[in-house]
Amino acid sequence: MFNLIRNHSRAAGAVSLAGALVLLVACGSSSSSAPTSSNSSGAAAGLTVPTAHLPVLQKIGKGEGQLNLIAWAGYLQPQWVKPFQQQTGCMIHATYPNTSDEFVTLMKNGGGGQWDMASSSGDADLRIIYAGDAHPVNINLIPSWKQFFPAFRSPPFNTVNGVHYGVSLQWGPNVLMYSKKAFSTPPTSWNVLYSKKYTGKISVYDGPIYIADGALYLKAHDPSLGITDPYELTQPQFQAVVNLLKSQHPLVKQYWSSAPAQISAFANGDVTVGASWPYQVSTLMGQHFPIGAVIPKEGATGWADTWMLAAKAPHPNCAYMWMRYISTPKVQAEQAVSYGETPDNMLACGYMNQIAKGSCAQYHANAPAAYFKTIALWKTPVATCDNGKPDCVPYVDWVAAWNTQIK
Repeated sequence: MFNLIRNHSRAAGAVSLAGALVLLVACGSSSSSAPTSSNSSGAAAGLTVPTAHLPVLQKIGKGEGQLNLIAWAGYLQPQWVKPFQQQTGCMIHATYPNTSDEFVTLMKNGGGGQWDMASSSGDADLRIIYAGDAHPVNINLIPSWKQFFPAFRSPPFNTVNGVHYGVSLQWGPNVLMYSKKAFSTPPTSWNVLYSKKYTGKISVYDGPIYIADGALYLKAHDPSLGITDPYELTQPQFQAVVNLLKSQHPLVKQYWSSAPAQISAFANGDVTVGASWPYQVSTLMGQHFPIGAVIPKEGATGWADTWMLAAKAPHPNCAYMWMRYISTPKVQAEQAVSYGETPDNMLACGYMNQIAKGSCAQYHANAPAAYFKTIALWKTPVATCDNGKPDCVPYVDWVAAWNTQIK
């Protein structure tokens, strides 16, 4: 049975951060073709992956007839799920969490012997891996992996010490979305979200990871703070960002936690500008609402998703069939256009334009390196900074500040 529930949210809400949450989710700068990282190993100092030495599948055998997936809503649309089921006989059963925390919970105990895979985001991947809930993957059984942009073949959010725990999927920026009814010209800065001029018309994401958006803004507008990475903040930098978001609070009409909620708020005219995802933009465009979106001059945060294999996946052959299928350029293109995100497969661009003319450029699947340099992909804030100093504010404090000071 295939069932789709649209209620999509990515960042973690209030969360108990222990053990694996002190891990570094490293990703960042850029290459000539896609975002890359200065930490290519993905390893966190002093930590080991409990499942690192589990044997991997050497060849894909007969499918088990079923595949149980944990997925973001919109990631299992009929146009690519039905052909997979017909080709493999692997019938998909799915659940749709609302937050990254829920992904982590569902993957606990290796998927509990119930779940095979999860389409987790960069703020959850290493929590799953270091908890021992992900199984190593034989990437050689996924031929289209070689067609991926280099940065997504072995990224540090799903590959640790050269061991893969899943296959990269899609990525995208967190954009500034605006109603063309309210803006005759596109805004060029995130400053509209901090302007009293738009009081009661602003919509921003409801989650602690949104603090990074404030940090990205202050990085550009208050150089004296010395912010270099929006996910690595010293206590003074962190407090400055918290103060900024506290001052934003009276201006905000909507803290949204699901894409449909924000879509409705824009469609109804309740809000006119906000921090959003390409998914909302494409949905509103599909509804013929005059919507626009930009990457402002300060840049933007963003995400990258992975189909992670559960340590106790009950249907491993079907899981590998799915990884192999979902990595192919045509299917990557179908998901990219449907959801409004960027495929990891370099060959998807042509298929995207066949599906929707101009969509390759619209979703930056052929963008130059300069574009990628503007996106700061999610990573879990930890106490130990990349420079090795224990000066950074860990995510548990982000959660506390979000729940008790900002909102």
